[in-house]
This record gives sequence, C-alpha cells and structure tokens, in this order.
Amino acid sequence: MMEQLAGMAMSMSAAATAQSYSIAITKKTMESQELAAQELLKMLPDTPAPAKGQYIDVYA
Repeated sequence: MMEQLAGMAMSMSAAATAQSYSIAITKKTMESQELAAQELLKMLPDTPAPAKGQYIDVYA
C-alpha cells in the first residue's frame, strides 16, 4: 500500500513538473512572438488615412 502511494506521489510530482515546464515554454514562445509582431509593426510604413470623400463605397 505504501509503495503504491509513493509511486502515485512520484507520478503526480513528475506530471506537475512537466506541466510547469510546458507552461513556461509556452509563455516564452508567446513573449517572443509578441516581440516579433512589435518589430514587424515598426517596419510598416506610416501612411496617412485617406481624406474624407476620397473613396466612394459602391457596395453599401
């Protein structure tokens, strides 16, 4: 009985460690993707908005 409890505790501990590792990797990936998106947005040209009345919406 004690061996089964010890085995279960070890399994739960290993699962918790694996989950924590997975969450940390996912968080790091999300942060790097956010940084890459910010850099891409910086590279976009600053174009002014078109003046009012410049385009006519014919699909409305």
